[in-house]
Amino acid sequence: MDVFQIEGPVRLSGDVEVNGSKNASLPIMAAALLAPGRSTLLGIPQLADISVFKELIEQLGCQVQRQSDGLLTIDATTIDNPVGPYDIVRKMRASICILGPLLARCGRVEVSMPGGCAIGDRPIDLHLTGLRRLGAQVHLKNGYVIAEAPQGLKGASIFLGGPFGSTVLGTANVMMAAALAKGRTIIESAACEPEVADLANCLNAMGARITGIGAPRLVIDGVNHLHPVQYRVIPDRIEAGTFMAAAAITGGQVHITHCRLDDMMAVVDRLQNIGVTVEPNGDGCTVVGAERLVPADITTQPYPGFPTDLQAQLMAVLALADGNSVVIEKIFPDRFMHVAELNRMAANLRKEGPAVIVAGVKKLIAAPVMASDLRASAALVLAGLAAEGVTTVNRVYHIDRGYERIEERLNRLGAKITREEGGTV
Repeated sequence: MDVFQIEGPVRLSGDVEVNGSKNASLPIMAAALLAPGRSTLLGIPQLADISVFKELIEQLGCQVQRQSDGLLTIDATTIDNPVGPYDIVRKMRASICILGPLLARCGRVEVSMPGGCAIGDRPIDLHLTGLRRLGAQVHLKNGYVIAEAPQGLKGASIFLGGPFGSTVLGTANVMMAAALAKGRTIIESAACEPEVADLANCLNAMGARITGIGAPRLVIDGVNHLHPVQYRVIPDRIEAGTFMAAAAITGGQVHITHCRLDDMMAVVDRLQNIGVTVEPNGDGCTVVGAERLVPADITTQPYPGFPTDLQAQLMAVLALADGNSVVIEKIFPDRFMHVAELNRMAANLRKEGPAVIVAGVKKLIAAPVMASDLRASAALVLAGLAAEGVTTVNRVYHIDRGYERIEERLNRLGAKITREEGGTV
């Protein structure tokens, strides 16, 4: 099992290009299942999660080819085994995205209850509620969701709001299923995330009829069939935000390209509030850290609010702010497993229910730490860049799920990170 050895502190400087969005790529790969034939997807990052999803759709009967330049082709002419097995689905929560398209196309699907990062309870009840509203018969058996619609799906009005806001993957699942349903479907309280909008745009390019894209009310007029597509996914706003945080925590100056700032207004606002300069230019921005970081309060919210997937990274930055900050997690209230690890590096963080009180310290000190999930691992890497000494980050397979060769890209900016075999399981 690989580990990172990170020598700090460093000051990052240079150019970095943001890859295609992981959170957009996975549902769009699932959408290709709706159309018999060969779809070509562009900008697909080289990530462990993409490899898992490729394995999943291959076992359905599809043929998938992947190239190093971000091009991925999916031939979904034949789907002869509409089953998402436990051994694959347990590795990644986004595997549940095959539920809607396989139900719509095949009339029956079995998918194991999903796994993924240890960031708290994430039920799929809203997914199942939405599919039932479309006329599916859904039940659970031996840890599998079994959904059937032998007579096809029918459009309906569906409310997808939950206790922590809209459901991103639930919206994706219902939208994909509704694309081939008979009649009109209205999704109220739909997720508005750019990745959901990207999926809707891809479906429309395949021949779907979806309006209201980017708004909390989606209208889907079902069509009889969809056709294969060539489509490029949007840039990864979470990866972009992570590089912004890396510039901030090291007091560096990093030019980030292939970055859509319009998708990141809440992140830019918080960074500017703590004293970081974010200057738009071209298709990206230049981020300049501050000598003195100002404390700030952050509350995660559904889009366009501050994204939960950047909460850990910004907490690492705030650990070095000159004063007290408060971070409130309203999406996944238990998403704080990085707190104890950051405290091992001399941060001063105190968890209070769904909030963390961050008392800024003058410096972080290197220590061996354990990554618990994808975004927590990114936060620990950022802390290692700023800490005095050599930080060992164990379980970096988590970071490989969502960041392509991040150590190489950070090293080109001036980081000192080596990947080594071994570490703590």
